[in-house]
Amino acid sequence: MIRLRWRDYRTEKGRRPVREFIASLTPTEAVEVLAAMHDVATLGLTVARHLRGDLYEVRVSTDSRDFRVLFAQEAKFVLLSLSAFKKRTQKTPLAEIELALARLADWRERGRRPS
Repeated sequence: MIRLRWRDYRTEKGRRPVREFIASLTPTEAVEVLAAMHDVATLGLTVARHLRGDLYEVRVSTDSRDFRVLFAQEAKFVLLSLSAFKKRTQKTPLAEIELALARLADWRERGRRPS
């Protein structure tokens, strides 16, 4: 089986929003989120939920809170984390989906620009 690798979306100024979100969690919550992301990397997209277009989500439940990580598969072996948030509603908020799609479009556009 092919093992996928995670990469973080970076803003033009170098911020890494998903990494910053995970760093803001308790140690136990962070371990749970990273374990769920590891499952996707080793088991593939079948353990994630497809949202729209190229966008998927990793679902994470801890004893106290639930979290989501939105991502896209970029290239054959790369998973690009785009957005992460604490789940508060039944459905994935449209604003989070739109944010992730905007970041994906930004990532792809900057990848096409000559250096």
